[in-house]
Amino acid sequence: MDITKLQRAVVDALEDVKAQDIQVFNTTHLTSLFDRVVIASATSNRQTRALASSVSDKAKSLGIPIVALEGEETGEWVLVDIGDIVVHIMQPAIRAYYNLEEVWGGRPVRMKLLPESTRPVAAGSEKFDPMAVKPEPAGRRAASRSTSRNTR
Repeated sequence: MDITKLQRAVVDALEDVKAQDIQVFNTTHLTSLFDRVVIASATSNRQTRALASSVSDKAKSLGIPIVALEGEETGEWVLVDIGDIVVHIMQPAIRAYYNLEEVWGGRPVRMKLLPESTRPVAAGSEKFDPMAVKPEPAGRRAASRSTSRNTR
């Protein structure tokens, strides 16, 4: 598969699960082991695992074998190696500490990323908000109003 199509597929898989601060670096001048390094941030252990799973599933659907998948136990930093691309999914504190952008960041690849407001929402990835009030169905609300009026 063409490297630009593969990197687009990886970035799309990350965007599907709302990865933050996605950066792609061309590493062909630094190593012959892989052509791209993708670095993304996640807000929790659960999201880092979900992002890694999304990338792995996308690669498998394209017929690309997973060379390595490491770090899922802790979820602070998960690495997905799909041969030509190595994906680092990290929580912000870990990302700031290791600063991989400095190591691999010589040649960033310019890609058009989807704005956050237009990113697709993967099934089950909606953020739980305990304060969110769910509206009642209209029939139930109307019935409870008429019942409460009649009992007063």
